[in-house]
Amino acid sequence: MTPLSIALVCFILFPVASLMYVYRFRGEQRFTGPVEYFRKGWPIFAPLNVLLYGFSSSKAKSPILDLKSYPELQVLEDNWEVLQHEALELYKNGYFDSTTDKNNQSYYDVGFRTFYKYGWSKFYCKWYGTVHNSAKEHCPKTVELLERIDSVNGAMFTLLPPGSKLTRHLDPIACSLRYHLGLSTPNDDGCFISIDGNVHSWRDGKPLLFDETYLHYARNDTDTPRLILMCDVERPMFFLGRGFNFLYKKILSMMLVPNLAGDKAGLFSRVFHGVSPILAKGKALKKTNRSLYLVIKWALNALIILALLAVVVLVTTGLFALVKNLLA
Repeated sequence: MTPLSIALVCFILFPVASLMYVYRFRGEQRFTGPVEYFRKGWPIFAPLNVLLYGFSSSKAKSPILDLKSYPELQVLEDNWEVLQHEALELYKNGYFDSTTDKNNQSYYDVGFRTFYKYGWSKFYCKWYGTVHNSAKEHCPKTVELLERIDSVNGAMFTLLPPGSKLTRHLDPIACSLRYHLGLSTPNDDGCFISIDGNVHSWRDGKPLLFDETYLHYARNDTDTPRLILMCDVERPMFFLGRGFNFLYKKILSMMLVPNLAGDKAGLFSRVFHGVSPILAKGKALKKTNRSLYLVIKWALNALIILALLAVVVLVTTGLFALVKNLLA
C-alpha cells in the first residue's frame, strides 16, 4: 500500500476502533450499554483521547497514579492547611452558592453544570491559561502556590454536600489528569470516590491523582460537607503528544467560566449564557408540547454534535496529514 492509502485507511478505521476500545476494553468497569456510553462516555472525543493515551508516558497509564512520580505536586500537600483556610473562608462567605445561582454567569458552565442538580458547587482558581481576578482577591495564597507548578492547567475548590452524589461518568477530554487534595472532609469511608472500581475516601491533607477518563462516581453519605482542591494536571507525554495536546487544551481554555463579576468568560461560556433564555423557553415547552420539545431538543443536540465532530475531524485530519508526510 502507498503511504496515502495507509493514511486513508487509518483515518477511516481509527475512529471506529477508538470508540470500540473505550466502550469494551478500557479499564475494568464497563458501560451498562450503548445508551450509558452515549450519555456519559462522550464517544465523540474517543479518537482524540485514544491518541493521547498512546502518546502518554508509562507513569500515566493506569486509573490511579503514583504521586511519587509527580513530585512537583508535593508543595500543595505540604501547604494543605493554607489552602484549607482560604477554601473555608470562601464557603463561609457564600461564594460556592453564588457560582451556582442562575442569575450569575458562573452558573453557565459547559463542563460541570450537570453536577449542580446534585448539590455540587465550585470556585475556580485558574483555568488553562487564565487566573481569575476573584481568585487573586479571595484566595491569593492558593493562587501563589498554584503558580509555582507549571503542570497545573486548572484548579478549583469543589464542594460535595451531605447526602449528595455524582453519578457514574467519565470526563470527555484526556489532556490532563485529575488531582484531589482533601481540605475539610468528613474523614469517613462514607464519603468516597470510585475510579474504575478503585474506592478512595477523602481525608484532610491527603492527595489523590487519577485519570478522570476512566468511569468514576462519587458519594457523600455522611452529614458533613466535603471540601477539596481539584486540579487538572498536565498529562505526561512524548514529544509528538505534547504538540497535539497543546491544540487540545485550546478547546478547554474556551470553557473558562467566571466566578464573579470582573472575571473573564470563555467563548463556550458566553455562548451558553447567551442561549439560556432559549433553553428556558424549551423547558416551558416541555410541559405544554412534549413532542415538539423533543424534536427541538434532538435537533439542537445534533447541531452540537456536528460542531464537535467538525473540530475532531479538523484535528484528526491535521494529525494524519502529518503522519502521511512522515511516511512519504
